[in-house]
Amino acid sequence: MNRSLLDKPINLLLAVMLVSVFASCVSTKKYNALTAKCNEESTTLNAKVDELSTKVNELSSENTRYKKDVAQLKADTLRLGSMLRVLTADYNELDRSHELLKSQFAANFEDAVKVMTELKASQDSLLAREQRVKAMQAELDIKGKNLAELLTAIHKKDSITDALRKAVSDALMGFEGKGLTVHMKDGKVYVSLEEKLLFASGKWDVSNDGVAALKDLAKVLEKNPDINVLIEGHTDNVPLTGQNQVKDNWDLSAMRATSIVKILLANGKIAPKRLVASGRGEFLPVEPNTSPASKAKNRRTEIILSPKLDELMQIIGSN
Repeated sequence: MNRSLLDKPINLLLAVMLVSVFASCVSTKKYNALTAKCNEESTTLNAKVDELSTKVNELSSENTRYKKDVAQLKADTLRLGSMLRVLTADYNELDRSHELLKSQFAANFEDAVKVMTELKASQDSLLAREQRVKAMQAELDIKGKNLAELLTAIHKKDSITDALRKAVSDALMGFEGKGLTVHMKDGKVYVSLEEKLLFASGKWDVSNDGVAALKDLAKVLEKNPDINVLIEGHTDNVPLTGQNQVKDNWDLSAMRATSIVKILLANGKIAPKRLVASGRGEFLPVEPNTSPASKAKNRRTEIILSPKLDELMQIIGSN
């Protein structure tokens, strides 16, 4: 606010007061008092004028700031209005898409339920198959372990059998080529003795050479207590005649097997339960009985040595 404009009314007031004083012929004392009062009031009024001027300036600054804020608010309102229109358009588009999806879902709901049901059934079937596969795998693991144990036992048995064959061959080496052979078959050791080495024709008493061979064999069996021994007597198909104690080839083969058992027991510390005497007669020939040579081969005694299979049978039984 302009200070000079405020000063004019004050000066005018003073002039009027002076004129009034002089016109009424007041005393100097009163004049001075009145002048002092006027000056005091003038000072007060000037202070108020200054205060009002400061407030006017502050209000002017605030007005300018408010105008800027209003301009900013208008700009923000325009910007937000534009964004609102874009968002409204997006919302309307999403709402249309939502309604379209709802209609499509309603149209395909039955098919969706069917598909979900089939999927659930497939998952259940797959889970059941997985359980069966796990069970089969566990069973295969067990069988694989048992198979490994079985193969180990078989290998052990074969090793024992081969060692036994060598021991028997070494013990009876002096009789090979004299009607005695040693070979392996089906995991067993076969000691085959022709009739000419052991018996006279139609007889069951063992000859001296046969006794010597059996004594050597008894020493091997004594050192191998885990070996079972089967003695089988065999004949050709020629019927026996003029015999009193034996009536046929079957009797003869059994008597010869029993004679060998007794010689083995008499010449080695062999448990009798390990020995079995069996007569096979003419019913298990190695060759057809069509010539003297083939008949001679069929007239034989076979001593079959086999390792005990307790461990092997236990493994097989566990499966």
